[in-house]
Amino acid sequence: MAAAKGNKYALGNKGGAPPLYKTPEELQSKIDEYFNQDDVKITICGLALFLGFAERKSLLDYEKKEEFVNTIKRAKLRVEASYEEMLHRPACTGAIFALKNLGWVDKVENTHSINLTEPITGIKIIRDGAGV
Repeated sequence: MAAAKGNKYALGNKGGAPPLYKTPEELQSKIDEYFNQDDVKITICGLALFLGFAERKSLLDYEKKEEFVNTIKRAKLRVEASYEEMLHRPACTGAIFALKNLGWVDKVENTHSINLTEPITGIKIIRDGAGV
């Protein structure tokens, strides 16, 4: 469907707004600026806002761009590390919640195996029902 006549915002639109960052180095510089602030509560959303994005997903979409993938992965890891550091504090339930949303799990998986050296003998099968 074509844009309505007179819609000046649709003229020359090739599928969205221009990227906020043209190079990984430019983005990395701004990311470093965020993490180097004093007394900032480090979060993914806080980072996205600081970088000028309108939503968290826009920041995460940069990870899909080949040239930015490692820059975004390292930034996410730095956020994750800040949550992990919070686990050493007395009230860390917020950090636990955040880490679970980042893929961490708190379940224990046990695997059991049995090695039989001799066959099991002397087992009676008892069936419930008539005619047995």
